[in-house]
Amino acid sequence: MKIECKNVWKFFGEVPKQTTALQDVSLGIADNEFITLVGASGCGKSTLLRTLAGLETHSRGELLVDAKAITGPGQDRAMVFQHYSLYPWLSVSQNIRFCRQLGAHTQNRSSADVEAASGRADALLQLMGLTASAGAYPNQLSGGMQQRVAIARALMGKPQILLMDEPFGALDAQTREVMHDLILHVHRLERTTIVFVTHDVEEAIYLGHRVVLMAPRPGRIDSIYDVPLPARREQDMKLAPEFTRLKRQLLDRIRETSGMKTDLEQLQRLSQAADVRTTP
Repeated sequence: MKIECKNVWKFFGEVPKQTTALQDVSLGIADNEFITLVGASGCGKSTLLRTLAGLETHSRGELLVDAKAITGPGQDRAMVFQHYSLYPWLSVSQNIRFCRQLGAHTQNRSSADVEAASGRADALLQLMGLTASAGAYPNQLSGGMQQRVAIARALMGKPQILLMDEPFGALDAQTREVMHDLILHVHRLERTTIVFVTHDVEEAIYLGHRVVLMAPRPGRIDSIYDVPLPARREQDMKLAPEFTRLKRQLLDRIRETSGMKTDLEQLQRLSQAADVRTTP
């Protein structure tokens, strides 16, 4: 397995007011697999992702990449956030190349390495459709274009693992569809292992090889679903019976694990009781 979570727990605060953010999470993710995480708010999706990135520490259990413990951020992992986090004083090209200027990437670097990095930056600009905007600044770009820059920057260091925390949540529906197909294309070309957090069940199914459904209070893995679609995805697949069937199954399970289904049933009973009282 590329990534292994073994009985991972995460606590916030101290006893007696301690909160359990993650409870006994166990999950294996294969090399080049695309995993999507869904679930109601507070189920620990982003906490798990940040722990995999090394931005949070776990309280118990083991987190491994290639059988080595995660002890902090590393060059093998890159993260893309919902908010684009671009440097406003740098151009598109400079934002993408920024990570190659950090000390971890510049030690003992030859002129051939510099040339190769420059070539990769140009290739990523072309792949993301940003060549014409290479000299533009973030405030001159649309939301979709800003997120393309953020993804290109994350890929610049050739990470083995790409962690994405609701990266398309702020985009309109049409732009999201374009970004879905773009990230799937990138996944095929780069052969990167991707863990993708989303609230959108349709997005989770369309992108993922498997969908991991997490439940809240405390955050835990409730169930895992294989996506019954071919590796190469097309937007029309969202109309397929197997797609809509899995979507309904996931939505129903999210409602059950979040307590939303119970709330809806109570509202329905209250509405029926009010109808009875007002009936002459």
